[in-house]
Amino acid sequence: RPAMTENRPPPSVPPALSREYPGDFRVDEAYRATLPDLQNGPASLIVGARKAIQHVGISNFRLPIRYRRKEGGEILLETSVTGTVSLDADRKGINMSRIMRSFYTHAEKQFSLGVLAAAVSDYKDHLDSFDARLQMRLSYPIKVGSLRSGLEGWQYYDIAMELIDQGGQRLRVMHFDYVYSSTCPCSLELAEHARNARAQLATPHSQRSVARISAVMAGDEKLWFEDMVALCRRAVATETQVMVKREDEQAFAELNAANPIFVEDAVRAFAHELEAEPRIGDFRVIASHQESLHSHDAVSLLTEGPTFVQSSLDPMTFAGLRA
Repeated sequence: RPAMTENRPPPSVPPALSREYPGDFRVDEAYRATLPDLQNGPASLIVGARKAIQHVGISNFRLPIRYRRKEGGEILLETSVTGTVSLDADRKGINMSRIMRSFYTHAEKQFSLGVLAAAVSDYKDHLDSFDARLQMRLSYPIKVGSLRSGLEGWQYYDIAMELIDQGGQRLRVMHFDYVYSSTCPCSLELAEHARNARAQLATPHSQRSVARISAVMAGDEKLWFEDMVALCRRAVATETQVMVKREDEQAFAELNAANPIFVEDAVRAFAHELEAEPRIGDFRVIASHQESLHSHDAVSLLTEGPTFVQSSLDPMTFAGLRA
């Protein structure tokens, strides 16, 4: 008896896929409406614990921004932007490109904290978030003169401007890195003792050092970048030099001898100047003296007010300070 065979339809063949980029394809609203959007999907798509997220967004989004100078005029500088928002526990995610689009809306304007605030408001509204944060990092050049030779050169200052919108309150913060030379007071005295007691030539050790100052800007009067430079120089006069001839090198040796400083002294000297500045509220000073005597660094941290108080320190708090 012949075996019976089952009649089955032939398997469907998927359409052949094009391997060429369709450069002339144009998207209309009807097509856009069909595109999947997983980040705005239902809560059932959430992976892991259904917890609120304090910060989610983009980091190191770069573009040129115009900044005003205190003496007048403006300068165009490459700026790295970090923008984040909070995310509720029952929301899958955010559309991160909206942060960039919101910022680009204001990027052509001359920089001010008002522009920063407008950008934060925009992307906070677009992403329907309670809290938002925007930080802009830049390297700001200021022309400085040498100590004695009359030469000039450009000193670059690493700065970050931060606007925090949290709990209905807005906080404006400037983070500022100041690089200086620190001569060890103990080493200076020991070198002088060797000279006086034994007629032995000795050199005290000094090292390139860096302080990172984070300051809440208070009041309506503008705190210029140049003002922060002047404040740091009043606190610690031994800023590293740009253009140097022999007479400048000798002058710098004399300046260091006149201003020996431990890392504890440094943070207190900065704090003294910060407390006297009415445009500054809470602040934090982190200093690192990157020792030439030791194979480790000498570090110190001082805070004023509740803004920067924390029990735990990020492992890179001091390691991230490279002079």
